[in-house]
Amino acid sequence: MIDEKITSIKGIGEKTAALFSRLGVNTVDELIHYYPRAYDTFCAPRFINGILPDTMAAVEGILVKSASVVRYGRLQVTTAKVKDSTGNLDLVWYNMPYLRSTLQAGERFVFRGKIVKKRGRLLMEQPEIYRTEKYEGLIASMQPIYGQTKGLGNKIIVRAVSGALERHELEREYLPGDIREKYSLAEINFALEHIHFPANEQELLFSRKRLVFDEFFMFLLVIRLMKEAKENVKSRYPFVISDEIREKENRLPYMLTAAQKRTLDEVCADLKSGHVMNRLIQGDVGSGKTVVAVFALLQAAANGYQGALMVPTEVLAKQHYDSVTELLKMLGLQTRTVLLTGSMTQKEKRLVYEAIENHEADIIIGTHALIQERVIYDNLALVITDEQHRFGVGQRENLKNKGAEPHVLVMSATPIPRTLAIILYGDLDISVIDELPAKRKPVKNCVVNRGYRDNAYRFIEREVESGRQAYVICPMVEASEMLDAENVVDYAALLREKLPSSVRVEYLHGKMKPKDKNRIMERFAEGEIQVLVSTTVIEVGINVPNATVMMIENAERFGLAQLHQLRGRVGRGASQSYCIMVNNSDDEETQKRLEILNRSNDGFYIASEDLKLRGPGDIFGMRQSGELEFGLADVFTDAAVLKEVSEEVSALLDKDPVLEREENQELRRRLDRYLEKSCERMNL
Repeated sequence: MIDEKITSIKGIGEKTAALFSRLGVNTVDELIHYYPRAYDTFCAPRFINGILPDTMAAVEGILVKSASVVRYGRLQVTTAKVKDSTGNLDLVWYNMPYLRSTLQAGERFVFRGKIVKKRGRLLMEQPEIYRTEKYEGLIASMQPIYGQTKGLGNKIIVRAVSGALERHELEREYLPGDIREKYSLAEINFALEHIHFPANEQELLFSRKRLVFDEFFMFLLVIRLMKEAKENVKSRYPFVISDEIREKENRLPYMLTAAQKRTLDEVCADLKSGHVMNRLIQGDVGSGKTVVAVFALLQAAANGYQGALMVPTEVLAKQHYDSVTELLKMLGLQTRTVLLTGSMTQKEKRLVYEAIENHEADIIIGTHALIQERVIYDNLALVITDEQHRFGVGQRENLKNKGAEPHVLVMSATPIPRTLAIILYGDLDISVIDELPAKRKPVKNCVVNRGYRDNAYRFIEREVESGRQAYVICPMVEASEMLDAENVVDYAALLREKLPSSVRVEYLHGKMKPKDKNRIMERFAEGEIQVLVSTTVIEVGINVPNATVMMIENAERFGLAQLHQLRGRVGRGASQSYCIMVNNSDDEETQKRLEILNRSNDGFYIASEDLKLRGPGDIFGMRQSGELEFGLADVFTDAAVLKEVSEEVSALLDKDPVLEREENQELRRRLDRYLEKSCERMNL
């Protein structure tokens, strides 16, 4: 039943299933674990004279006159007017002419919708209509809001999830009763149902805590078991550190920072130690991790071995390949380097496969195509994954298994405080590059409200006129019926109107076909596109030194670590760069949080400050560590739970190191399933 297709749910045919597939949901089980991204809380109706623009509100009143319908071409506009003791409010619906028969003068209803200001007056657009007694029953209830895609609205997803929960077999409890009691954790089936449909916030938090605990528990179990398997493993690839390669460091057109030199020394010490290296390089955006990785790969080649560098996107793979080949040429090295990506033709792939298998290639750079079955390495001694948080533990292990216990180096630009990093990357030794290259100009930051937008557009126009490029980030792909947030499709259209026709504006999001996505990123990297409107898909995977402006809409909807990652897309060239964060919230705590980014460009300082500010009330729309295989958990908001889970996992493995006891067999089964899913999943 666990892999039962989503079409088994009543009302879901092949067309709807195809839309769900775009969200990564293909089975009943995946649908149940497709958690809401936010919740819509129904508040008591407000007086008309107290409502504010750009908010969701409910008003209760009597219709002044019956609804009327006016046609404008293909658009049919239904209008009505409601009054209460404090005033009148106009109501507008688009392409819903049938409401004319429902909305009669003198009738009393509750109308709930978005308040907008047009031509100096307030009106409510597309309101939902409730009888008073029905709405009273909804007050304080929480309705789930899911990530959506075109053609698949929230109501359809809600119905599908309800159907999935009805069909879903009850899951067997695997957590020991004493752990559940110790931390007041919900029963697993209760948690799965009420994370979708909580009666109130207390029930939501109770369910969420259990599922967060589970996510951390599985993740850390895998990490600790991997650590046990890796510890003090003798290396089959003895290294002699090449002095010639180390001397080449001095021929670079720039000086390595002290932190880069220290990290490279630690890597070289691991390589010649006689034991298998398992090391994480944690460095802020732009700190120069890749240069360290390249010199490690050159040491592998100098010893007659192969080295592989796996990155999350094709554009980044090609950029790395180009920069590495250029660097080798400058250093006067003949090290043979090849590129392997999924979009290459079969003939191109076949030639690369042959070069790898015959050891005609020393350094192999590519995407997850590097771990495909057809790739056969010859003496793969070093495996490096860049932006490692984008690869699951399963993918990292698959690449490692392409060799016979190769040395492993993983790199991450996600700024996580060291105390949490030691837990999350417990299977790895950690090196930190905590300096930026001397010539990098710090990004200038500003946090503004929506009233600054026109100024920002003019600033972007001036930068483009000077030959620069700009990113604009929106939190959503398309307009949502439930969430008031900017989306890339409409925003790109808006910018085409606001900016001169000579400025090429395009949009990018993760739901596009890989081929189309790569082409947009390539054109932006080549300067054909001046302004790129995107979701956070560009958080990693593209390096454009000519881009000098990062404008982030609805900045309040992102965690600070993610905002810092996005900001890291600019400031990579010689020109001064800027980050404009548009805050749509009037909340003082939100402003305080964003001011941390305004004051500092240091990712580790930002992460530490964020950790101090975060609390259980921040779970709505503030997740930022989804890259680390978590559907709900956030290493900042849930730092305390992470530490508790770490202690329990250690205690469990002390008693049963390989989970062979009878009482842990269900846990073992779940762990195997988790690893299988991890291998299937790629967060690109």
